[in-house]
Amino acid sequence: MNGAEVVVEHLRKGFEGGRIHALEDVTFRLDPGELVALTGPSGCGKSTLLNLIGALDRPDAGSISVGGEDVAHLADGAAYRAETVGFIFQFHNLITTLTALENVQVPMLGRRRGRGERERRARGLLDEVGLAGRVSSYPPTLSGGERQRVAIARALANEPRLLLADEPTGSLDSATGGQIIDLLRGVRDDHGTTVLLVTNDDAVATEADRVLRLRDGRLEVDAAELPLGR
Repeated sequence: MNGAEVVVEHLRKGFEGGRIHALEDVTFRLDPGELVALTGPSGCGKSTLLNLIGALDRPDAGSISVGGEDVAHLADGAAYRAETVGFIFQFHNLITTLTALENVQVPMLGRRRGRGERERRARGLLDEVGLAGRVSSYPPTLSGGERQRVAIARALANEPRLLLADEPTGSLDSATGGQIIDLLRGVRDDHGTTVLLVTNDDAVATEADRVLRLRDGRLEVDAAELPLGR
């Protein structure tokens, strides 16, 4: 499946009745199959922007198009998230009482896949992220890097066209974090998935195709003017 084009135009988002301006006139585009890093100081609006693109919240103004779909005014954000977007979080958010294999199957429940098909796909994804031997392991028995690998496999369960990763290496050491970034590049290369990666780590950002830098809710420079990270 091809990655989704993402077009964000003049996006604004405020909180506390508009007293706090989280995002101010943010405009950028992600081409299908790009891996783009979103960086900036803590509190500059990075996670807010990811939440808006993932339809977890709505903007006050502006537009968001993902694969040609108007995300800012969706009637059913849940369907969009299930069919188009995969999420990876800093602290993985795995269900501790389920095995790795069962965790990966969770997004597929109710998606017209039989039990056998769900299990086969989950096994294949865990193999893809290097965890073929840990399918029966529970999250508390896995290392931080292994848990994040399970989270990546889970995010890919429904073949998303866009992957949103919110500081996926933030709780990992540099070597393990590097392995996770290699995995995300592999997702981009093997599946054509568009990846938007939030990070505060400049070393991680340089591994992306491009870098978007936010400060005080605004993009510091036009993304097209930034050099390739590699």
